[in-house]
Amino acid sequence: MSEYIANRYEFLFLFDVENGNPNGDPDAGNMPRVDPETNHGLITDVCLKRKIRNYVELAKNGVPPYEIYVKEKAVLNNENERAYESNPNIERPPAKKLPKKAEEARLITRWMCGNFFDIRAFGAVMTTEVNCGQVRGPVQINFARSIDPILPLEISITRMAVTNERDAEKERTIGRKHIVPYALYRAEGYVSAKLAEQTGFSEDDLQLLWKSLESMFDHDRSAARGKMSARGLYIFKHASPLGNAPAHKLFSLVKVNRTGNAGKPARSFSDYAVTIERDGIPEGVALQEVL
Repeated sequence: MSEYIANRYEFLFLFDVENGNPNGDPDAGNMPRVDPETNHGLITDVCLKRKIRNYVELAKNGVPPYEIYVKEKAVLNNENERAYESNPNIERPPAKKLPKKAEEARLITRWMCGNFFDIRAFGAVMTTEVNCGQVRGPVQINFARSIDPILPLEISITRMAVTNERDAEKERTIGRKHIVPYALYRAEGYVSAKLAEQTGFSEDDLQLLWKSLESMFDHDRSAARGKMSARGLYIFKHASPLGNAPAHKLFSLVKVNRTGNAGKPARSFSDYAVTIERDGIPEGVALQEVL
């Protein structure tokens, strides 16, 4: 792997959904998440990180140093156990404890960072019965928010098959699915060079992160998701590890506005225009457009 990154980054990610549910809320019958005060659509950071993890696992075949720590049916204690098995010279501590020697504790945590992409990127709390410590990840993502308010729809569907023998005489059973007819979402993220030093997040990892954002929806198709597409990835690279400008000022340089008849609901990406105030990009910051 290459050396850990030496520059701070911020990124702005635009993506849309057509006739799908991008992130259902289990506390609301799996309805698409909304801000109840504004009716803008929301997508959690956890949802976006899940898609990144899934892409990395597919792209790298789940082998070190690109294994995924938080994945379906993973038993985290078993994953933590591997760190001690790979360092047999370290005396095993009692349950829920790290090795007493600070260097040995660092070795255990470092092994986890070196083996699992998502720990290097997002960090992890590994203080389970088999304690491997905890790390803050250099990559963090805000909740995504739709540009305009959304109106989720509940669609009735029918099924010719039945689940139970007692329902065999029924011709059809009725189901429900929830969709957003169309919405364009905006997510903002951060990559800290200083935290990358602690986890070993490298230039190779960074390029894989950008590729994941660009391609992850193409490998996440389902009837529930509808048509989701990456529409824009704008990366601000600072000339220094600590950065050269506040993140919020950089994000404000990218504007997304309606085109045409803004009084009608948007139904495609062409209903929006993305503009960048390039004259406002501060010295020491470079902008890269990936999509």
